[in-house]
Amino acid sequence: MGAAPRVLLAKTSLDGHWRGINVVARALRDGGFEVILAGMITADAISRVAADEDVDLIGLNVGGRVEVVGRILDTLDAAGVDTPVFAGGTLPHYAVEYLEGRGVACFPPGSALEDIVACARRLTDADKEQG
Repeated sequence: MGAAPRVLLAKTSLDGHWRGINVVARALRDGGFEVILAGMITADAISRVAADEDVDLIGLNVGGRVEVVGRILDTLDAAGVDTPVFAGGTLPHYAVEYLEGRGVACFPPGSALEDIVACARRLTDADKEQG
């Protein structure tokens, strides 16, 4: 059995809401992932941590500012970080359309934790490793 897939979770804005990202971190840990909870860090820091920690997946907690997520995706691309990304949190319909168009799996409020973990497995091929 291989090592657990590594997931970097980061907040994309300076909101003070931590419950959602902590609940998702716990669900991913319970689902067999190693979680690196970075908290509120910049796009450059997300890119560096993703590369330095050799993560298999990046999860972004969106505080309603989708343009920040766009900058993070651009920074990852510029740094050559080719890691799948998923996003959750305050995601209006136009943000979901934009992010999905950039290849980001989206989980707006009310998304089931089971769906998030299943998506993380698909994006990291963890299902193949466990089965």
